Amino acid sequence: MKNKKTVADAILLLTAMTALVPAVAQAQESHPPRLVDQADILTDEEEQKLAGKLDEISERQQLDVDIVTVYSLNGKTSEEYADDFYDYNGYGMGENNSGILLLIGMEERDWAISTCGDGIPYFTDAGQEYMVDLFRPYLSDGEYYDAFYCFAQLCDSFIEEARTGEPYDVGHMPGEKMSLFQMACNMGIGLFLALMVALWKKSRLRSVRRQATASAYMRDGSLRITARQDMFINKTVTCRVIESSSSSGGSSTHTGSSGTSHGGSSGKF
Repeated sequence: MKNKKTVADAILLLTAMTALVPAVAQAQESHPPRLVDQADILTDEEEQKLAGKLDEISERQQLDVDIVTVYSLNGKTSEEYADDFYDYNGYGMGENNSGILLLIGMEERDWAISTCGDGIPYFTDAGQEYMVDLFRPYLSDGEYYDAFYCFAQLCDSFIEEARTGEPYDVGHMPGEKMSLFQMACNMGIGLFLALMVALWKKSRLRSVRRQATASAYMRDGSLRITARQDMFINKTVTCRVIESSSSSGGSSTHTGSSGTSHGGSSGKF
């Protein structure tokens, strides 16, 4: 009797799991692909690796990280195309449809970033500028997989930083923080090297001794001053950068054609 009950429980559990698998698969299929390479600039192997990377980051962070390539923008600006592609294809995760999308238009070599929901404060204007400076050189060189992989990695670190500390922004960028110990070590190493170089140079000046006057360097009667005249030779101008109070950081926003608020940026590569 006990064995029969165990078998019945096992069958019941197997039936429940079998019913659950299609539901999970349907939920996964309902989300649009996070990598859309309509311009066909990636190999099949690169697409597979990159799609897996974007899915892993998005699911772990619960914020969409998407990349779309097209040939033509069909008369739209890159900003409009990115916003519309995001809104009308069901991108975004959570109640706020949070995410970030990188659009590449090959016809005119356009790029655009569109952020939505939590993606807006996580990816500030200054933060996006920092990211673009890193992945755009790869785009310009035609190394598209490297550019997209760099973008994905940056998105992961930016999301992590925004959730555990504060978003990367003006005055707070990757690599800007340095502890007092690191600063002291760097200064100490610099002073030590400078001292070693100075002592080495001093040790080589054996033929030079301190003199009270410059008579040792002159022949008697070789210098005659017959005229004296002051001449203007050059001038030195010192420039100082004055920080503008307008660079307050944060994320600028605009409204897409669907009425959804987006952040983002755009340009050429």
